[in-house]
Amino acid sequence: METAEFLKTLDQEGRLLGGAAEEAGTGAEVPTCPGWRVRDLLRHTGAVHRWATDLVAEGHTAPRPAGDLPDLDGADLIGWYRDGHRRLVDTLAAAPADLDCWTFHPAPCPSPLTFWTRRQAHETTVHRYDAEAARGDTPAPVATDFAADGIDELLRGFHARPRSRVRTKTPRVLRVRATDAGPDAVWTVRLSAEPPVTSRDASEEAEAELSGPADQLYLALWNRATVPQVTGDRALADLWRETSQI
Repeated sequence: METAEFLKTLDQEGRLLGGAAEEAGTGAEVPTCPGWRVRDLLRHTGAVHRWATDLVAEGHTAPRPAGDLPDLDGADLIGWYRDGHRRLVDTLAAAPADLDCWTFHPAPCPSPLTFWTRRQAHETTVHRYDAEAARGDTPAPVATDFAADGIDELLRGFHARPRSRVRTKTPRVLRVRATDAGPDAVWTVRLSAEPPVTSRDASEEAEAELSGPADQLYLALWNRATVPQVTGDRALADLWRETSQI
């Protein structure tokens, strides 16, 4: 996907998140994030948006701490979230193509600008799903191509970092396959006592496979839904659910 597509998704998903949060109310429970209410979701997402905005706008080449969470609630908190989302979209839209700033995971990406637009689009989409779940109805689906991209970012980005807790005492092989996103939407995850190593191929025999439509698989891998289909050793699916929280 192109940077412009990620930016459009970030804009749309952020607006939907704000609308769902307003309809649900800031005191509503978020069933996909146990222990959270909508106010927690807005404070977290809004703080992440502002953190990313500052990194991009100021061109920081080293990590920076996120700001404090606001002591706001109700309409004031929703307005604060919407303002931060708007600033993020506008900042990314205005950023130069050759932006130089810090990024934090190794998923293949052509530039820091694409990295941050992509990362914030996925951050916001997952939390839009959370906000719609808090509203009490069925959340809208995630577009197939975007969901497949998000699976790739999660597996080859977040879980390639040293902090990933998805580990096994002995080497194991897990396959992930999005059944509606084309023949290349398949990942082989090699597990060991080190961080997972993921490749875009199916050349190695796997001990278990997690599969299903891309949007459902995307949400399952982010622990928002159950895996549509598991074949082989279900213990590897359980391992993912128990250790992959970010």
